[in-house]
Amino acid sequence: MSALVEQVRVHTTESGASSLREDLVVTEEPLEIRLGFGPLEDRRELRLSVTMRTPGHDEDLVRGFLFTEGIITDPSQLLRVVPCMSVKVEEQGNVMRAELDPVVIIDPVRWQRNFYATSSCGVCGKSSIEAVHVNHMEALDPWGEIEPAVITALPERMRAAQTVFRHTGGIHAAALFDREGGLLCLREDVGRHNAVDKVIGAVLDSDERLGARILLVSGRAGFELVQKCVVAGIPLMVAVGAPSSLAVQLARSRGLTLIGFLRDQRFNVYAS
Repeated sequence: MSALVEQVRVHTTESGASSLREDLVVTEEPLEIRLGFGPLEDRRELRLSVTMRTPGHDEDLVRGFLFTEGIITDPSQLLRVVPCMSVKVEEQGNVMRAELDPVVIIDPVRWQRNFYATSSCGVCGKSSIEAVHVNHMEALDPWGEIEPAVITALPERMRAAQTVFRHTGGIHAAALFDREGGLLCLREDVGRHNAVDKVIGAVLDSDERLGARILLVSGRAGFELVQKCVVAGIPLMVAVGAPSSLAVQLARSRGLTLIGFLRDQRFNVYAS
């Protein structure tokens, strides 16, 4: 598996003087996700998507992606996720195959995507506007009263666990907290949507009650991230940056408590 960071030589200019030094940059590589589906005696393969990601926790990424995209609606529908070995040498470690339970019906036309999604936007590879919306989005149980002290303590706890960001300054993070603000799971990735999928995929099979959890993201709260939060059943999402109009609309329609611009000791509540 590729390293999370790579060392590069850079020219640094400071106060008019130039020097040569070594620097660390975050690794970015493509990951192709393939689906194995159909009867056990007649399995078929669908090349579902390619996303630019930081290698690491690829199984979590695939599991979370399949769930938040609505391809599976229950963890039991996913038999296993494994690296594809019968690929070109340059593709090894960058192709994962998810084996679905034969009871899962897959329509390749419905799930067809342009097989490239940029690291900053996961929905821009969708093949139609209708495909942007995931069908199984239930209304969430209300979070209830917001405790400001809990919310404002979250960013520092996330930053303390961001090892790759500490060395590169060039990676997003998503973190799952309990109601008291205790850190449960953190994932880093060059793509903000990948970081969220990795967190959700990591806890998908666990006994964690997502209905009592907080999702914190290091960037803005776009529509896709809010949708992933709703699909996972997480009732409170907090973003360091701003939400979009569509993200606020979706949050309000599904009962998601959405907080943005969490900086220092202040934040805005956009939906509750």
